[in-house]
Amino acid sequence: MAIDRDKTRDRLDRATAHLDPPYAVVDLTAFDANAEALAGRSGGKPLRVASKSVRVRELLTRALKRPGWHGVMAFTLPEALWLVRSGVSDDVLVAYPTAHRGGLTDLAADPALADAVTLMIDDTAQLDLIDRVCPPARRPALRICLDLDASWRPLGGRVHVGVRRSPVHSATAAGALAAAVAGRPGFRLVGLMSYEAQIAGLGDAPPGQAMLGSAIRVAQRGSYRELLARRSAAVGAVREHADLEFVNGGGTGSVAATSADPAVTEVTAGSGLYGPTLFDAYRAWQPTPAAFFACAVVRRPAPGLATVLGGGWIASGPAADNRLPRPWLPEGLKLLGAEGAGEVQTPLAGKSADGLRVGDRVWFRHAKAGELCEHVNEVHLVEGDAVVATVPTYRGEGHAFL
Repeated sequence: MAIDRDKTRDRLDRATAHLDPPYAVVDLTAFDANAEALAGRSGGKPLRVASKSVRVRELLTRALKRPGWHGVMAFTLPEALWLVRSGVSDDVLVAYPTAHRGGLTDLAADPALADAVTLMIDDTAQLDLIDRVCPPARRPALRICLDLDASWRPLGGRVHVGVRRSPVHSATAAGALAAAVAGRPGFRLVGLMSYEAQIAGLGDAPPGQAMLGSAIRVAQRGSYRELLARRSAAVGAVREHADLEFVNGGGTGSVAATSADPAVTEVTAGSGLYGPTLFDAYRAWQPTPAAFFACAVVRRPAPGLATVLGGGWIASGPAADNRLPRPWLPEGLKLLGAEGAGEVQTPLAGKSADGLRVGDRVWFRHAKAGELCEHVNEVHLVEGDAVVATVPTYRGEGHAFL
């Protein structure tokens, strides 16, 4: 969905004229359009919403009410328990292994929770920890998902393309771990996940870096071909020991490609609902920007410069320019290389700076999706030129899960 930036700025300014920056907004029209577009790209396979990329219960629920969306991928066990208890979903997959003893104790003590939450493992040591916290004889069978490493290791493994996640890389290793889970009391193997970060989470058209973009696309094509065969073999090896309910893969950046894999039964997406700046570097599909935060201009240090209060909401990952928030409205502003985005103040330069007055708003986009919500207690939901609701973030509800 194309955006007229001038009209968007005017609309957001009018909708939030009664608010004092800094604050965050989500444009519901863009959010819904992104949800529909992602579902359309999934080839009829259900989308599991990644809570890490949203971090607002109201918006998780909104996504799950739309056709094509079912279930949540949570990022911690305490969060998963909270989402089930609060009625957001009765199907929550924890994306990462857990060592949270309190959460495991709660999970084992409640059959309803144990039936709704699936734990992630990639090592029998994680099963050992669970057994120490809550012995098998004292709990219902806990749902388990295996994490298959999706990185690409060409040249005999001398090159690693992707993130460092699970030690389970081969179909043989997946089958061996599945056999170990199946042979232990108190566990029920129900799923397999593989996250191809080098495809789903890496833009293939980085601005101003044509050669790098070409190299990324070559690597992504090679990685995809290799993963198709290996994931299929791994699913076959695991199915020898368990009747899998789901095979999960992908992320916002690979919804269409991952859905095309016959071995995959569902795809995860979340960042595409908000449309953060990292996804501006994708060729296949770019979400409509839906989440913004506003800062107030508080000084004019020199001609061609305007300074806002705050702005330094930096995204996680490698320390690089693409982790910085981007001033987006009015168009034509940029950060200063010597200062970047500051915790207390952020000077901005560019063709629009001289048109800004003290008290005006500058609208930023965050580099990553859900991390925006760690900086605010609430988000204002906008439709047209009005705030139609104000809802709490995880932080606003008193939860900091990581």
